[in-house]
Amino acid sequence: MSDFTLEVDASGIAIIKWDVPGRSMNIMSMQGFEDLNSQIDCALEDPAVIGIVIASGKRDFAAGMDLNVLAGLRRQAEKESPKPLYDAFMRVHAILRKIEKAGMPLEAGGQAKPVAAAITGTALGIGYEIPLACHRIFCAENPKARIGLPEIKVGLFPGAGGTTRLMRKFGLMGAAPYLLEGKTLDPASAVKAGLVDQIVPASELLQAASTWVIDTAPSGYSKPWDRRGYRIPGGSPFSRDGFATFTGAAAMVNGRTMGGLPGAKSLLAAIYEGAVVNFDAALSIEARHFTELIMNPSSEAMIRTLFVNKKALEKGIRRPAGANPSEIARIGVAGAGMMGSGIALAAARARFDVALMDETPEKADSGKSQASKVLNGEISKGRLAANEADAILARIFTGGDCSIFQECDIVIEAVFEEFAVKNSVHKRIERQIGAGAILATNTSTLPISELAGQVERPGNFIGMHFFSPVNRMPLLEIIRGKSTGDAAVAAALDFAAKIRKTPIVVNDARFFYANRCIIPYLNEAIRMVREGIAPALIENGAKLAGMPIGPLQVVDETSIKLALDIAKMTRKASGSNYADHDVDEVIAALAERKRLGRKYGAGFYEYDRKGRRLGLWDGLRDLWPARPNQPELNEVKDRLLLVQALEATRALQAGVLDDIREGDVGAVLGWGFAPWSGGPFSWLDIVGAESAVEKANAYAERFGSRFKAPELLVEMAGSGREFYSQA
Repeated sequence: MSDFTLEVDASGIAIIKWDVPGRSMNIMSMQGFEDLNSQIDCALEDPAVIGIVIASGKRDFAAGMDLNVLAGLRRQAEKESPKPLYDAFMRVHAILRKIEKAGMPLEAGGQAKPVAAAITGTALGIGYEIPLACHRIFCAENPKARIGLPEIKVGLFPGAGGTTRLMRKFGLMGAAPYLLEGKTLDPASAVKAGLVDQIVPASELLQAASTWVIDTAPSGYSKPWDRRGYRIPGGSPFSRDGFATFTGAAAMVNGRTMGGLPGAKSLLAAIYEGAVVNFDAALSIEARHFTELIMNPSSEAMIRTLFVNKKALEKGIRRPAGANPSEIARIGVAGAGMMGSGIALAAARARFDVALMDETPEKADSGKSQASKVLNGEISKGRLAANEADAILARIFTGGDCSIFQECDIVIEAVFEEFAVKNSVHKRIERQIGAGAILATNTSTLPISELAGQVERPGNFIGMHFFSPVNRMPLLEIIRGKSTGDAAVAAALDFAAKIRKTPIVVNDARFFYANRCIIPYLNEAIRMVREGIAPALIENGAKLAGMPIGPLQVVDETSIKLALDIAKMTRKASGSNYADHDVDEVIAALAERKRLGRKYGAGFYEYDRKGRRLGLWDGLRDLWPARPNQPELNEVKDRLLLVQALEATRALQAGVLDDIREGDVGAVLGWGFAPWSGGPFSWLDIVGAESAVEKANAYAERFGSRFKAPELLVEMAGSGREFYSQA
């Protein structure tokens, strides 16, 4: 059954509808391109057809390319050669170029059959690249729809002509937000920006597109780059005006990515090289760079983690088999601080009624006010209407005692990170909620099984570790205690889906999975400071390795005071096995000098009165003088990434993780583990187990047993296996 169908109306308009069978949203495959090509040929060969409208048979236009198809093409190319992959991309260019040239006037070699795109709802990736090849783009009024080219966010770039067309449409500066940042817009904003030509009511979409085709058909229509004398807006790389723009863009992108995202490098190369040749040659250059990018192991890892595995987790692949659908209508949140108010806001956005409680009604109201500030910020940026914000806030009601939770289906505790405090709150909540209600704790460090040992219904007790700030961080770490039942896990996953968080399910252990890996990373950086390694080298080494911000900045952001509290709890739990005394020495020295982090105005960095970083604190040099011979940059990078990857492997070996997919998705979304790598397990596959073990054991001799390779990794090195060959 074809993904595209053709119908010619009485006025000679060929309506080609995209409607992939069995899917709620259109996605493109290589066969889909051939189906589209076949219908285009039929329309062009039919003398009764005066023009074409490409539309969707679904609520939205298209979600993009099926990245599983790209992954399959890559695997085939690995076995044979990249040439068939390049040929496949050139085939796509030929099909879209056929659409583009169809509208050209007869005397210019076209058929004077203009093509309009009628976008219903969201149009992303190839769902926007096809309209870009058309001669006019119409979209329906729909404030919830998104239009654009977000490929860079999963390690790719628009490879079906989107890069070449958008650069020629807007010039480099105009196209940069959409190509280099993956920015997407709602239809009204897309029209203002020039991504779309015209917005109309949904009921008038097809008629508006058809009318334009009828009016345009007599004279035909050529794209600007197919007309004599065309020049790229803003200039080409070698023009007087364009030189500075292209040079500055390269510097800007490398400054932002620190050279760590192959997709950005390939995109810049395709843009630059394509801008000095004609349009068709530029498409060939785009295909060549896209082929090289797809063949890059980093691209495969990013696609797998940020698309394939992320989507699988969001669709509930880890949901306990046989668990009944959860009936969740009302959510309770105990603790109205920044985390609690963030959770309450996320639930209210998802149309849950939310009971927000704190020690006093005033504190609970303050939490609701914090949620209101977040919404007001979105209103000021045009991302939210005032009436929508009012409706969200109306779903949050506040109170000063646990009786507010009587009708709640899930109650999430988000109070101070101390066992006795949480235990007291849990007991009060349990006295108010029904026997079937789920009680969750938003803890980042305390073992779930120990907390569950103090409640009456441990089977209904679960950990839900949200990341701060809740409104921006996409990950939810769900922790199953020893007694946690399947119904509680299913309810937590169902709730995660409703509030649009990406969930991972891990088993109970101190620090769970995320913090178990984050803490060694931060500690390694602090150890380096103590060793006399220049703090700037540490921070820049981390960013050059692919981490979003430096580890010393992370410590300041989360607060040195919190680091002291965690160290205290860990020493108590670990006893004689505690191994981080050298780290404690550094944070204690800072604490003695009242340098407790950004919130307190001083830490590893200096801050102004508004909390803006001014630079690393000069006093670090006095406390820990820089050693004469600084290590190589690659050694700093390797230490910071390897210490995380080894801990992730230990978590898998210990059964904290059941699934490496969760380990990679959780690492990239939770704390930003080098997104170019696809996560710690993908990184180890790229490095190779044998090489990783060799380096780990060499570092263990030099720096300590924390680098000793786990047995699982040693066994993999010996057998030549990879993590994803086991998945």
